[in-house]
Amino acid sequence: MKHLRLLPLALLALVSACASEETSPISIGFGPSPQLPAPEKKLLPTVKVAAAEAWTEGQMPAPADGYALTEFASGLNHPRWLYELPNGDILVAESNAPPKTDGGGIRGFFMKRAMARAGAGVPSADRISLLRDVDGDGVAETKTAYMTGLTSPFGMALIEDTLYIANAGEIVRVPYVTGETTNPARPEPFFTLPGGPINHHWTKNIVASADGTKLYAAVGSNSNVGENGLDAEIGRAAIWEIDIASAKGRLFATGLRNPVGMDFSADGTLYTVVNERDELGDNLVPDYLTSVKDGAFYGWPFSYYGQNVDTRVKPSDAGLIARAIAPDYALGAHTASLGLDVTDGKAPGMSAAFGPGAFIGQHGSWNRDPRSGYEVIFVPFGASGPEGEPRKVLTGFLDGDIARGRPVGVALDRRGGLLVADDVGNRIWRVTKR
Repeated sequence: MKHLRLLPLALLALVSACASEETSPISIGFGPSPQLPAPEKKLLPTVKVAAAEAWTEGQMPAPADGYALTEFASGLNHPRWLYELPNGDILVAESNAPPKTDGGGIRGFFMKRAMARAGAGVPSADRISLLRDVDGDGVAETKTAYMTGLTSPFGMALIEDTLYIANAGEIVRVPYVTGETTNPARPEPFFTLPGGPINHHWTKNIVASADGTKLYAAVGSNSNVGENGLDAEIGRAAIWEIDIASAKGRLFATGLRNPVGMDFSADGTLYTVVNERDELGDNLVPDYLTSVKDGAFYGWPFSYYGQNVDTRVKPSDAGLIARAIAPDYALGAHTASLGLDVTDGKAPGMSAAFGPGAFIGQHGSWNRDPRSGYEVIFVPFGASGPEGEPRKVLTGFLDGDIARGRPVGVALDRRGGLLVADDVGNRIWRVTKR
């Protein structure tokens, strides 16, 4: 039986060996006008997984020169997303994918084993924990289970005295009382989101409008490029706008394969980071950061980066392709850009040090050779939005072929630090200006 247990690793090695030996630098896939190479056709998809192993004593990621790093919290269970409450307490969603029925065939075989090797195969804790830094030294002294019994929770948003939580298939809400370290309330269903037995991109994120009248919910696709049928994609690959008063929603923007992080800029523009499609090559298609326009279509699954047609999708849709708009800024192919915090550069600390722009957590590739992502970057903003070269904020998550950590959610805290959720390292890191 031993040879059977070794089969998945042997197949992963075979697939990696089939990858292209000559890959352009990842830098060609960054910026407002990325270079888009021709699609590649391969017998098997590239699989180059960095095996997840815990940080050892004394190890930690590396902040940029002039910045310091502390371990804000440890001993967490797959921390994915962060939310700061008005009193400075930090909520962290400890979460992973719910059980699902997709993954059949050879593609599903590779996907499941790749994700398990990358540290994403652990059961979901289904918990939101509360972290409190009482003395303001950048380390949370207390950690409590704020809410349990959720279903793969991810996004969180507080509007007045109500906390909204995005589970894998719905938004629920509970009363919020300032200072409470646990919340015994039973979650009340508020709005149903696309979920179901496949639920390929399970993370559901939410942000609230500045006036507290709307929620915006990000819902990823149910496939790579529609291979489960377009009926399975109804309401997905989209950002929803939900009216708080009526609990009614509408599709705000579509054609976004897997939007995850969302945030508003100071002028009220909604931004998101999006994970683009796989299996077109090591440098296709770049993930991206973009402003989100009401009623806009961003291409998925029929085209990418504007009106570049994906010939794998049958039948195509010429009408939708003609409407597809290109995103604002490319973030590199397969970087798995997830976390997003947009800043006007005016707040003390990390915001002022970097200026206007966006902090982005790049979870890291499993299907690119060489690997990409596994870092936190900053994209500067000019008068018309993201522009210029990205800056590295936090690196060192990769240790050769080992992933000691993988950054996900990022959040500027009120004391000027940048919090980074590390779901493989089971920690929250905090970056500050020296």
